[in-house]
Amino acid sequence: MSTEEKSLHFIEQIIEENLAKGFPQNKLRFRFPPEPNGYLHIGHAKSICLNFGLGLKYNAPVNLRFDDTNPAKEEQEYVDAIKEDLQWLGFQWDKELYASDYFQQLYDWAIILIKKGKAYIDSQSSEAMAEQKGTPSQPGVDSPYRNRSVEENLALFERMKNGEFAEGTHILRAKIDMSSSNMLMRDPIMYRILHKEHHRTGDEWCIYPMYDYTHGESDYLEQISHSICTLEFVMHRELYNWFLDQIYDENLVRPHQYEFARLNLNYTVMSKRKLLQLVQENHVNGWDDPRMPTISGLRRRGYTAASIRKFCENIGVAKRENIIDFSLLEFCLRDDLNKTAPRVMAVLDPVKLVITNYPEGKEEWLEAENNQEDESAGFRKVPFSKELYIEREDFLEEAPAKFFRLSLGNEVRLKNAYIIKGESVVKDANGNITEIHVTYDTDSLSGSGTEASKRKVAGTLHWVSINHAIEAEVRLYDRLFTDEAPDSHKEKSFLEFINPNSLSVVKGFLEPSLASAVSGDKFQFQRLGYFTVDKDATTSKLVFNKAVGLKDAWEEKGKKEVNSINNALKDINKYFKVSTREERIAIRTSIGETLAGILNYSLLQNSFKKNINNNKSSLLFANLILKYSVLKTTDYEEEELQKLFTMSLRSESTFVRSRAILNLNKLDFDSDFKNSFKDEILKLKENPPKSSTERELEFIAEFLK
Repeated sequence: MSTEEKSLHFIEQIIEENLAKGFPQNKLRFRFPPEPNGYLHIGHAKSICLNFGLGLKYNAPVNLRFDDTNPAKEEQEYVDAIKEDLQWLGFQWDKELYASDYFQQLYDWAIILIKKGKAYIDSQSSEAMAEQKGTPSQPGVDSPYRNRSVEENLALFERMKNGEFAEGTHILRAKIDMSSSNMLMRDPIMYRILHKEHHRTGDEWCIYPMYDYTHGESDYLEQISHSICTLEFVMHRELYNWFLDQIYDENLVRPHQYEFARLNLNYTVMSKRKLLQLVQENHVNGWDDPRMPTISGLRRRGYTAASIRKFCENIGVAKRENIIDFSLLEFCLRDDLNKTAPRVMAVLDPVKLVITNYPEGKEEWLEAENNQEDESAGFRKVPFSKELYIEREDFLEEAPAKFFRLSLGNEVRLKNAYIIKGESVVKDANGNITEIHVTYDTDSLSGSGTEASKRKVAGTLHWVSINHAIEAEVRLYDRLFTDEAPDSHKEKSFLEFINPNSLSVVKGFLEPSLASAVSGDKFQFQRLGYFTVDKDATTSKLVFNKAVGLKDAWEEKGKKEVNSINNALKDINKYFKVSTREERIAIRTSIGETLAGILNYSLLQNSFKKNINNNKSSLLFANLILKYSVLKTTDYEEEELQKLFTMSLRSESTFVRSRAILNLNKLDFDSDFKNSFKDEILKLKENPPKSSTERELEFIAEFLK
């Protein structure tokens, strides 16, 4: 196999094999088949890039087909949004088609199946049918209506079509095999009654075909050669092929279904149902909220089409599910904007800086480079004056050794301008700094070539001239969820993990070159990150969204939390070595503060599980997670809690036993759970271990009251 062949992903390999065996290249045809029941999200982008990428690679047409078979959930708004997203991503379809285009043909084929005895009308309730379906290990039971005559089935189906029955009274089922090991083959539903107006066909139909029946037949009608789906459709392939078998003409192309791993991204949800819930319950401000993983939300946030295409290219096409780190998506955006975004200066948390030896009323227009990554980007002029804004965090009165920003007595450079030295501060009645007074070196203008301009200083700060600054609303976005897998926890709603700090709004001050910025324009606010002009901006009020920071803050935060857990574990070891109760209290308090500050549910749960072992430090740490973390007692599995308390009560350490008994005494466990440890604690009372202390015996007595 050649190097080129080795680099092909598995679907390309399949296509190459098909072509090698004689499949005509001019018969290759692909499709992207969204259901118009919501906005597209980043997971769909992977499918889009795959299908349209194959079209480009093999010079084959790609259809856009809307699988619009459920008028109860589908709207024209979604159709329009999907088309806009596709075009924004840079793809153009060959034909715009709809499953509803085929309603008559699908109905005619259903009539044929009834006449062949391969479909029948079932008049049971959905609950009765569910009971008869069986289980993966137990065969299903035939419907009492399974052997209706062809004539009765045809008559009922016609009456269903004519709107004579209420929803739920009848369905059309394929007659396949109620004992099949594949549950989907146990007489699946083909048609149901829905008295809903369709966004394209209006009230022409009141019966609608099911997705599994429609999808493969639509592929066949469009002569799709390779029908590419995600892995959850593996079990559907047998049904896809069964429906094709009933109508296939050997003179036409027969579609084949292939499955690839869908995109799973951490710190978000990808279910359209859950995304709709976020919108409908106003947890976000619409489908295009910049915190949403929708393509329209990412676009509004400031993502570029190129960055999303690059992201999809980087994650590749595989057969095995895996979870992609959100940081990779942010990296792709950062990498793209670094090459294209103009550099500007903006201050988002301002404090006034006064250059005391700068002449009153003087202003200079200094030259600033637009983008050092792009030689053709050129330069712009920025105004400089006596009074400036700098970021509040860029100044400390007394700086620690590794503080490379402004402090009293120390020098820094102002970007594109002069070297300044901190001299004094002005404070309000509450002790807050309202002004920083500095002096500047008149010969140190950046780029002037003087000896003073070449002098090395601790750091470089961005700034804006107060007299020339433009005010703007700046929306600072964080991830929508605090947990890496918000919809993966049993007995908990994904909504419980919404980040309360996912959006903060500040007033920023910008250099005047941004006065003409319009919606969609993107900039690097130097030292702060990449920002885009929001659609809410007007000629009189600029609004910016933070797209992504210059560094991966979440990776740093994640590492910091993991490090905090690890450091707390090290402190636990000290707990057993110190000699006084005061020292132990200090260590426990410090660990408690650390644990209370961690919001990552999965990290806390994993740390808890990992530390349920016979090591006394681990057991004490798991007990402290119970005591101090944000997790509730109901967030833990009872089996794990049983194991922890059993091991803790049998520990050689009085500190471990005492903490476990205290947790049982003080935390909100139900009485049955607590009483399950009564015998174990009675043993401790009757035969106290040598390591027992008076405090432990007090805790035991309190428990046994």
